[in-house]
Amino acid sequence: MPNGYLETIEQGIRVAGALSRHMSLGKGTEEERILRLREELQQADALVIGAGAGLSTSAGFSYSGDRFDQWFGDFADKYGFQDMYAGGFYPYSSKEEFWAYWARYIYVNRYLDPPRPVYRDLYQLLKDKDYFVITTNVDHCFQKAGFDKERLFYTQGDYGLFQSVNPAIRRTYDNRDWIMEAMEAQGYVRGEDGIFQLPKDGRVSMAIPEDLLPVCPDDGSDFTMNLRSDDSFVEDQGWHRASAAYAEFLAGHQGQHVLFLELGVGSNTPVIVKYPFWQMTLENDQAVYACVNYGQAFCPGGIEERSICLDIDIGRLLAEIKKEVEG
Repeated sequence: MPNGYLETIEQGIRVAGALSRHMSLGKGTEEERILRLREELQQADALVIGAGAGLSTSAGFSYSGDRFDQWFGDFADKYGFQDMYAGGFYPYSSKEEFWAYWARYIYVNRYLDPPRPVYRDLYQLLKDKDYFVITTNVDHCFQKAGFDKERLFYTQGDYGLFQSVNPAIRRTYDNRDWIMEAMEAQGYVRGEDGIFQLPKDGRVSMAIPEDLLPVCPDDGSDFTMNLRSDDSFVEDQGWHRASAAYAEFLAGHQGQHVLFLELGVGSNTPVIVKYPFWQMTLENDQAVYACVNYGQAFCPGGIEERSICLDIDIGRLLAEIKKEVEG
């Protein structure tokens, strides 16, 4: 099968030196850029969506503040960290406590819907279009919002999957049932809406029972999350099918009017989305590049005339465009 992941990274590496010397914030007023993006969403032959953490942040998936306090206040009081990321790297003294933390972490970031309808608004704009999504996010918000899973490529893993620490086992395992059991084991109570809540006394355990520790059914080894951090990351059959589908989608639309829409992509992994989008826009004179990113909207000068840069909250923008389209 074609490997869209490697192909897109190779494109990103090629463009990194060639286009990064002169950056532009785009042309036109904000109103003119929004109008142009709306027109491109309606007129493009195909849309390639590249999504980063900023999209989920706009949807309300904050990893600190009230959301952190609600679910991890006891861990914060005991250990002093103030956000979910820090808690994910804390050296807990026991596996029971480590997995209690990660059960909550996965539950709130994978199995709960985001507080704001940003993904659903995006889906309403794209559902009848010829689109494909590549994302570095691992929260599966696209699929929960209704996007066709055959048009999604999660490059960096999935909070909803475990993998064995044994590098010889190259497969992943769905963790939904285990997560729900681990939440109940800590004392959380499922409400009428199906969402876990604190019990009436507000007290939950910070550890799970030893017999609930997750282990690989194939060899009894420990589980870990299916998240890309090094070469131990498992690219399973589903991952490879999605990578191939992405490569085939790009190949099938070469030379056409394609909108490369980048949403909330930062600078941590630019060779996966940002740089390849620049390169593919440069190579196809019918393509248009759009970047929507609060505080980080820019493009290379070489594609400035075919770029739309919007320094604006993604949720606000999508809601505005959706309202205008429906009107």
